[in-house]
Amino acid sequence: MTTAASSAMSTSSTLPSSSATSALPPAAGAPYLVAQLTDLHIKAGGKRSYRLVDTAGALHRAIDTLLAAPQQPDTVIITGDLVDFGSEHEYRFLRDILQRLPMPIRLLPGNHDHRTSLRRVFADHDYLFANGDGEMPIHYAVDAGPLRLVALDCTVPGQPGGRVEADGLAWLDATLAAASARPTLVMLHHPPFHTGIGHMDQQGLENAAALEAVIARHPQVERVVCGHLHRHIIRRFGGTIAMTAPGPAHQVALDLDPQAVSRFRMEPPGFLLHWWHPVHGLVTHAAASGDYGPLHPFYDADGRLID
Repeated sequence: MTTAASSAMSTSSTLPSSSATSALPPAAGAPYLVAQLTDLHIKAGGKRSYRLVDTAGALHRAIDTLLAAPQQPDTVIITGDLVDFGSEHEYRFLRDILQRLPMPIRLLPGNHDHRTSLRRVFADHDYLFANGDGEMPIHYAVDAGPLRLVALDCTVPGQPGGRVEADGLAWLDATLAAASARPTLVMLHHPPFHTGIGHMDQQGLENAAALEAVIARHPQVERVVCGHLHRHIIRRFGGTIAMTAPGPAHQVALDLDPQAVSRFRMEPPGFLLHWWHPVHGLVTHAAASGDYGPLHPFYDADGRLID
């Protein structure tokens, strides 16, 4: 082995020096962290979803994970299917659980939700009434630190699939144009793209192309973040990135056969963390929900890689 090779091996097996990790430019402001939960499917009294899934327990574990993290989120967004059947009893049970979170929470309905019941139970969430009351679509835009969160209600009452009406698209276009310099997350329940999971694509977003045309006109849109699929799936969309978040409980089975039966699996649950940095932009992390034991070191007390 040559001296150069030996030196390279020695360097790679020791803890990196502080100078090696300081090449990034200094921050021009504080980072901002948004946690995205989705597809909670809470049932009243903690009843199990599909007679199997403890969705309330899963949400508690997700909250435990968020609260135990070294950096807690500044805002939590929940992108639909908050409860299972849209009853006020379910929303009240959900509200009791969410009171554990000390940071602002922004809610968005999915196809399992009921707008009127949601608004009644969360009547103090003023943003839910930005576009009206009752069964009016829940569109809103709120500032979250340096970011802007724009929620687009694509649910169709009584239907599993989604659609954004023409007035909703016009509202989105005007809302994005009104703050063109502010980095933005657009939130909706149904992903505006095909995933290859046939039975879910059959209940996707009808007019995704029209939405894509609007998004493409507004380059400040950093992400289009969605739920519905109970999986983390990513696609280019309208000049930006669209993605779905995993569920905190059950996941839709990953079967790309177009004729596959609609099923779910108890895979590891999770959520997304959208980390905004004023220099490095928006970075999204997929995080596992639950307790996976203690942290373990890569390096020993002498700074050498553990063998």
